[in-house]
Amino acid sequence: MASNTTFTWYQSLIKPSWAPPSWLFGPVWTLLYVLIAVSFGSVFWMAFNKKIALLVALPFILNLIFNLVFSPIQFGLQNNYLAALDILLILGTLIWAMIAIFPHAHWITYIQIPYLLWVSFATILQLTVTFLNR
Repeated sequence: MASNTTFTWYQSLIKPSWAPPSWLFGPVWTLLYVLIAVSFGSVFWMAFNKKIALLVALPFILNLIFNLVFSPIQFGLQNNYLAALDILLILGTLIWAMIAIFPHAHWITYIQIPYLLWVSFATILQLTVTFLNR
């Protein structure tokens, strides 16, 4: 029942004409989560084995937390303002993570590029939806 309510609520929001269809989010996030699992897992393994400082892994940890709470904020709480803040934190910690890991493992930074592109687009979309539905 909650998923029906959530779907109805999200469908009722004013969205820009350039918003992608809702069916696209699942496949995109599936691919991104594979890239995230491989790259973030490598970072956490490197930190666990003391090949990098925990401070280098910190933005990855924060990004994962902010990413995991986005859906409960957006769809559970149905709060566009908190979701907008959260997605800005996702974007900020992702950029920080890419910069922090680059000197240690260039490939991890490069594998984040699709995630960065999607999160940048999603940030603009979320901010637009938040503005349109204020």
